Amino acid sequence: MALSSCSTTPFPVTITSKPKTITCRSCMKVKYSSFLSHRVSSQRISRFLQHGVTLASVNSGVALESDVPFPSDYNELLLQAKEATEMALKDNIQLMEIEFPTAGLESVPGDGEGGIEMTGSMQLIREFCDLSITPEKTTRTRIFFPEANEVQFARQSIFEGASYKLDYLTKPSLFEDFGFVNKVKMADRVKPDDELFLVAYPYYNVNEMLVVEELYKEAVANTSRAFIVFNGEIDRIRSGYYPPFFYPKLAALNKTLLPKMQTVYYIHNFKGRSGGVLFRCYPGPWRVLRKVRNKYVCLHQQEKMPSLKEVALDILPSA
Repeated sequence: MALSSCSTTPFPVTITSKPKTITCRSCMKVKYSSFLSHRVSSQRISRFLQHGVTLASVNSGVALESDVPFPSDYNELLLQAKEATEMALKDNIQLMEIEFPTAGLESVPGDGEGGIEMTGSMQLIREFCDLSITPEKTTRTRIFFPEANEVQFARQSIFEGASYKLDYLTKPSLFEDFGFVNKVKMADRVKPDDELFLVAYPYYNVNEMLVVEELYKEAVANTSRAFIVFNGEIDRIRSGYYPPFFYPKLAALNKTLLPKMQTVYYIHNFKGRSGGVLFRCYPGPWRVLRKVRNKYVCLHQQEKMPSLKEVALDILPSA
């Protein structure tokens, strides 16, 4: 995946409080060469558990190593996402994606009611910002919600009293049900002292991700600013959920915006008989995990993001 970079570290993210320390990276070498394979069969999973290997990074010809553990709760998830973001910023990565379910760590899109999931994302965004952004940087952080009504709701509830700049991508329209919204010129929304843009769940209306691209081009590219898309359900665009014939501009993002984006933290669950989870915490590899006896084992890993179709139809059924 191509990475967009800037000349200097765009936004130093530091922790402002002292939460319980969680070690996100610990290596554990496994001496048993019989465990080494590109895919781990279900018969071998029990052998991993017998030897205490609950999260194994699997690669042909290399020793197994435990990597970032699948989070046990949202507190641990936010700490992992914070650390992943810090590492990405140190690597001069400018455009980032954070994606995970909000109706429960093992939930999938649609498990929760849409409005409740958005409110959950808003709450987690507030906690992520409070954890990651120092007080002197709050007024230089601009958080974009999908529309103006969401900004009003945020100011009166979850973001009440916060110093972050709250903004919006679109304005409601009388013809919103038909896909029409009032266009907002993004260059007019930002200020010179803005350092970090965080876009909250831009997926309800198909125009929102197009505005995200406009915001990136007009106010982030060729600057030292950092840009995070938080729970944007970008997999809909990657997977072709929106037919290119009817949504050519949205499909074009696969060639314009998305190749510049680095997914720094990601969780996607797969339900059913061959269920599992696709998990990534930057700078680690993409791993397919399965929960066995209340522990997660790694079935497969690779450096590039696999498609959801590949995970669901190939990797998980053959593990």
